[in-house]
Amino acid sequence: MDYKELGFKCGLEIHQRLQSHKLFCGCPSILRDDTSDIVIKRKLRAVAGETGSIDIAAKHAMEKSQEFIYEAYSDTTCLVELDEEPPNKLNEEALNIAIEVALLLKCEIVDELHFMRKIVIDGSNTSGFQRTALLARNGFIETSKGNVRIGSIYLEEESAKNVKESKDNRTWRLDRLGIPLIEIQTEADILDEKHAKETAEKIGMILRSTNKVMRGIGSIRQDVNISIKGHPRVEIKGFQDIRLIETVIKNEVDRQLNALKTKKDLLGHVRNVKVDGSTEFLRPLPGASRMYPETDVPIFPILKERIKSIILPEIITEKVIRFENSYKLNSDIANLVVKENPSLFENFVNKFKNLEPFLIAKTMTLTLSDLKSREDLDISKIKDKDLEELFSNLNSKKIDQNLINQYLKDKIEGKKINLENYKVINQKEVEKYLTEIIKKDKNISDNALMGKVMSQFKSKIDGKLAFNLIKKLRKT
Repeated sequence: MDYKELGFKCGLEIHQRLQSHKLFCGCPSILRDDTSDIVIKRKLRAVAGETGSIDIAAKHAMEKSQEFIYEAYSDTTCLVELDEEPPNKLNEEALNIAIEVALLLKCEIVDELHFMRKIVIDGSNTSGFQRTALLARNGFIETSKGNVRIGSIYLEEESAKNVKESKDNRTWRLDRLGIPLIEIQTEADILDEKHAKETAEKIGMILRSTNKVMRGIGSIRQDVNISIKGHPRVEIKGFQDIRLIETVIKNEVDRQLNALKTKKDLLGHVRNVKVDGSTEFLRPLPGASRMYPETDVPIFPILKERIKSIILPEIITEKVIRFENSYKLNSDIANLVVKENPSLFENFVNKFKNLEPFLIAKTMTLTLSDLKSREDLDISKIKDKDLEELFSNLNSKKIDQNLINQYLKDKIEGKKINLENYKVINQKEVEKYLTEIIKKDKNISDNALMGKVMSQFKSKIDGKLAFNLIKKLRKT
């Protein structure tokens, strides 16, 4: 398809949870699946927004007339989440993280935060609205197909988690409600489905570069806005697997083309992504009536001193290149160690000067990965202190490099570690052993010798070293 001829327009909305306590209270941002000890029931109704009318999307949700059941925890949720107490002071740690992201995206920071209430009455917010504030605008990222402009960035609250639903009611869990969230909106500069994926990946990489955002399924979500000439904008929500973006965009363009031919479904609306990459109608597009001022949160000035105090991190892609050049790592290993724990890697490199950086990087990534995939071992049992102990023993030559796998395997299986079992093999000891065997049996074959030496010293000796010693002794 010729997207330019079709009048294709596409932009992204990226929602990322920040690694901090909740936005308007001191409750921890802990996600839970255990049984709650607080349950309340409510019904919500839509109110008029700033324009004086009721938002169409809110009206659509209200017409379902569902009862909402909220599950909460007395030790990790509070009255703010239950909407029984006004919001507390703004979480300034979350604000600083959001500013850091905005600066990395080359955005202009606003002078003041003005929180608004975004009407949401599907039950995902106990109050019937989500608090959101414009933080920054007019940024951009560089891509292979030109710059993609960042139109705006918002700091807002995460919604509750839907855990069960029927025709008459929906059950929500409040552990997620109020977690600080950053929403990044691009302009409609995306040229095709591959460009959309590249843009989403680039923004995700920048977010991870801060090392201050949550990780895991659901912690980042992508929404895609799509339209072609003659068809209103359609918002597709709920991408958790970025690999679906290309398929969904192509399917949506096909759907809009078919709608233009049949003259059906020519209204702007919101669609939900299903597991197979197809989409379904969710609700009408919200409008300007959705927003009105938040009177419980004071205006928060963002001083220049705050912005200047933000220390920007090294971007992941730049760190990978530095690791390749400084530590002589190949691209694959550099990417893996940057993804795994780059600061711990550099700490080990600086501390254990007798070890090659490549050995440290390989052990932290490929070695552990192999133990998990090939031997089905629980590598989560290997903690940072275990790696430090391993590298310390390697650095002082108390452990042979050929026995790293065995050492880690024994650690995972909870065996008592006796360094004698992993000691460095003395080459003269091996030569002595081989010489005695040859004296007893001068006709013994090289293969038989190899078998005996490997059996005697097991994995403590490198096969190539043993082979070379055999050849050396045969010559003498």
